[in-house]
Amino acid sequence: MAFNAVRSFTLELDGPSDAVYTSGEVVSGQVVLVLHKASKVRSMKVVGRGVAMAHWQENRTVGMNAVYNDYTSKITYFRKRQHLIRDNGEMTLLTAGRHEFPFSFQLPEETLVTSFEGKHGSIRYWVKVKLHRPWATMKKIKKEFTVIQPIDINTPALLSPQAGTKDKMARVWYRNCGQVSVTAKIDRKGYTPGEVIPVFAEFDNSTSRSVVPKAYITQTQTFMARGTMKQKRAVVATLSGDVVGARRRVAWHGQALKIPPVGPSILQCRIIKVEYTLRVCVEVPGTSKLCLELPLVMGTIPLHPFGSRTSSVSSQYSVNLEWLRMAIPEQPEPPPDYSAVVTEEQAGRCNPADPPAPTEDLSSIMAFVQEFRFRPPPIYSVVDPNPTPLHMRPRCMTC
Repeated sequence: MAFNAVRSFTLELDGPSDAVYTSGEVVSGQVVLVLHKASKVRSMKVVGRGVAMAHWQENRTVGMNAVYNDYTSKITYFRKRQHLIRDNGEMTLLTAGRHEFPFSFQLPEETLVTSFEGKHGSIRYWVKVKLHRPWATMKKIKKEFTVIQPIDINTPALLSPQAGTKDKMARVWYRNCGQVSVTAKIDRKGYTPGEVIPVFAEFDNSTSRSVVPKAYITQTQTFMARGTMKQKRAVVATLSGDVVGARRRVAWHGQALKIPPVGPSILQCRIIKVEYTLRVCVEVPGTSKLCLELPLVMGTIPLHPFGSRTSSVSSQYSVNLEWLRMAIPEQPEPPPDYSAVVTEEQAGRCNPADPPAPTEDLSSIMAFVQEFRFRPPPIYSVVDPNPTPLHMRPRCMTC
């Protein structure tokens, strides 16, 4: 088979070009081979793979020589192979023109890891096709596809509020300038890109200098190989507050910090992790900053606006209160008149002047009990007949 016999050799995946896959789904497509003339083919196979790899080099000088240490680790999540033209010892003759070879394979049901590209590692998924021909070099083509493992933030662990407090003694030239403290809280741990995080914080500046409060969302990429760890941190969002003067206290009542388009958290891979943190910091002139860190998880399934899955227990409680306000009228209606429910005949029959004398007959006792069925209720009054004295403090229902 001459080299110029192949006019085109392409690999096409079904679905849109930006399709995203997850565990258990089927990846399908076709290999298109267009020939100028009839040609022989030895074999053609398609291979699907998913691999996580961490790699970096470190060098150090020993005497006059530079020593390089190579750190590499690799995890294969799946490998699938399918023969489109099997090598059975004989050549397969293909006519001139267009030939399509469909293929499909299922991703493992086990949890896969989200696709990722970093400075010291990657998590990649791809399909590769190899075409073997007699008396010619092998032709191969490769196409990557994206896998995203869903992270549902509507779980108790990711809906729980996060809070913390941290303080520090500010020093300038070995002299104490006072204490700085920061307290921060967010309503939950899990968020999705595009959401806004309301940051509640309090900054207590007991020093003689002004301080500047700020909040950051940081992404930390961790790569592990041969028992060594390499990290890369980046700030993905920033929030700056007003200056807190000396010996003053300032509070943030839900300052908005919007999450930019970032990748989801990667927590299930042994050699690559992607984690997010909310850092609430105070910059003190002349000394290192004070930072309080609250963990974040970037998910892929956003918060459910209604139902049992809400942002927190407090938000669920407020939703229930709104529902109660709509259901209960402000002014209760009086009950119906007794005469409208029980007729005079029923009242006369069930309220005799003299009740029967107690006997040992059980039926007579039960009949006497039934006489209380239609007794009239107490007289209804809009005004409380037994009001609370003015000097008595109302009781708190939560105490």
